[in-house]
Amino acid sequence: MTNPALRRLALHDRHERADARFAPFAGWEMPLQYEGIVVEHQAVRESAGIFDVSHLARAWTWGLDAGSHLRSVSTYNVLRMAAGTAHYSLYCNEAGGIDDDIFIYRVSEDRWLVVHNAANAEADYRRFAAAAPPGGAEEVTAATVMLAVQGPAARVALRSVLGPGFAGLDEHHCCEIDWRGGTVLVARTGYTGEDGAECIADSERGGALWDAFLAEGVKPAGLGARDTLRLEAALPLHGRDIDATTNPFEAGLGWAVSLGDGEPFTGRDALARLKAEPPSRRLACLQTPARAVLRAGYTVVDPARGGEAVATLTSGAFSPTLRKGIGMAYLPVGLAAAGTQLAIDIRGQAVAVQVVPRPFYQRKK
Repeated sequence: MTNPALRRLALHDRHERADARFAPFAGWEMPLQYEGIVVEHQAVRESAGIFDVSHLARAWTWGLDAGSHLRSVSTYNVLRMAAGTAHYSLYCNEAGGIDDDIFIYRVSEDRWLVVHNAANAEADYRRFAAAAPPGGAEEVTAATVMLAVQGPAARVALRSVLGPGFAGLDEHHCCEIDWRGGTVLVARTGYTGEDGAECIADSERGGALWDAFLAEGVKPAGLGARDTLRLEAALPLHGRDIDATTNPFEAGLGWAVSLGDGEPFTGRDALARLKAEPPSRRLACLQTPARAVLRAGYTVVDPARGGEAVATLTSGAFSPTLRKGIGMAYLPVGLAAAGTQLAIDIRGQAVAVQVVPRPFYQRKK
């Protein structure tokens, strides 16, 4: 049954025709799965899958000083980015907590696109627009479609659909490609641990772009597979693994914080202090030795301390690739080293887990 309070994707009818099962997510009615989460997960790991991620908020800023304004709210020094590149960054609060994680695209010298998480879209845009040059910000989420094509066969499909303009695009680079009378912004980025690209087009061409990738044999994939894929790659999800109470250094995201340039930005002083102080906990990867389903909220216990609770899983799932239970949790630093033996309390039963190197899965390049 349709929930009128939820926003619908521009390609909703296409997802219905592909037999999608829908679920609410961050105010949107989103495709959760089509053929099944495991089937779609494996398609991305072994071939190629396409995700409609149009729920992610998209906003432009422009002007000669746009980069400096964006730097004032972003942890990463975007001014060092060359035109045609993309980089992960954070919005932090004055205490150094992560209000959101974002992706920044410097499309040209004076034009920037920023992608925000759907759950934080309104607050993020207020922050973004307040920092932008006067009259130099525009929210384009409703007018555009964003598709992510991911997997070892993704580049072949992308070249076939988008043509020679895509062929020479390096990882973490972006460009605008003329396609069927319009423009597609393409970036070699993603959220699955696989190669591929994210494509942003106006809503009119978004459906044709989706159809073109399906015609190349790319499989539709939903939010369920996106979550298991990103967890295998140990990519954090805002609202679970990172939030306003966690800081970049304990989350393993210190590489997204630039302090050496001396430029002021929201949270800079707190982040400088946090970097100088060794964290008391770290976001760590936990894996079961056998099949098990881990869930966010499960308690992590230390058998060496009589089963004392030491952390709570921020994310958890059964890994279709590893065929084991995996999860992430903020562990005390003394327990966060790879090889540490711990346990997860699953409905009163202690299931053995081991701290493993991050990420759980890494593609072969």
